[in-house]
Amino acid sequence: MKGQEWYQQETVVESYEDKRFSRGGGRLTDRLEKEAVGEALAPVEDRKILEIACGTGRFSVMLAQQGADVVGLDISAPMLGEGRRKARQAGVDDHLEFLRGDAARLPFPDDHFDSVFAIRFFHLVDEPAEYLRELARVSSDQVVFETYNRFSGRSLYNWALPMGSRLYSRREVDGMLAAADLRLTDETHEFVVPFGLYRKLPGGVAKAFRSVEEAVDRTPLGDSLASISYWDATVE
Repeated sequence: MKGQEWYQQETVVESYEDKRFSRGGGRLTDRLEKEAVGEALAPVEDRKILEIACGTGRFSVMLAQQGADVVGLDISAPMLGEGRRKARQAGVDDHLEFLRGDAARLPFPDDHFDSVFAIRFFHLVDEPAEYLRELARVSSDQVVFETYNRFSGRSLYNWALPMGSRLYSRREVDGMLAAADLRLTDETHEFVVPFGLYRKLPGGVAKAFRSVEEAVDRTPLGDSLASISYWDATVE
């Protein structure tokens, strides 16, 4: 998996959220991603939810605050430590457990969770179909995941990244869903401007870009130009 060694460095937490979500466009993308996850999983109260690649717990803490019983799984011990700190600070550590583990071999029985989701994960993996089957195995109902789109502005942005990202065509996603016995129930396509670029923008400029994106999204070209897709699927 791409970036595995980097994510496990002790110093990763020091810069991870500061660079991505603490300023300007980063705060905007953080809010939009949380809205997308919340809408896909709602209602979450009293549901058992597993987050794959939970990092520092951005989504896990939010869902626990909304009444879900959450497990967050990640390969990075430093990030999990930060997630536990956040959970204690938010007063939800009794509804939220963080575990270190491999998403290709989840330590849970079949149908253990009501919902399983993975955000900012599938762009890193080498064998996406295998991972998606494992997510579907431990879910009794719902799997939500995100992909970066091949035929979008993300392709150009990818060239500038040290690790690059795995990009997906619609045909690949449909094949993964079929192989995992998942039925697509909803899809959302976002960010004509790759959100990595948003992090470079001051808040006011990022909001202006977002207004343009929303206008484009209302046209027939909106979905085809989007750089990110959220897939909401039901276990067959």
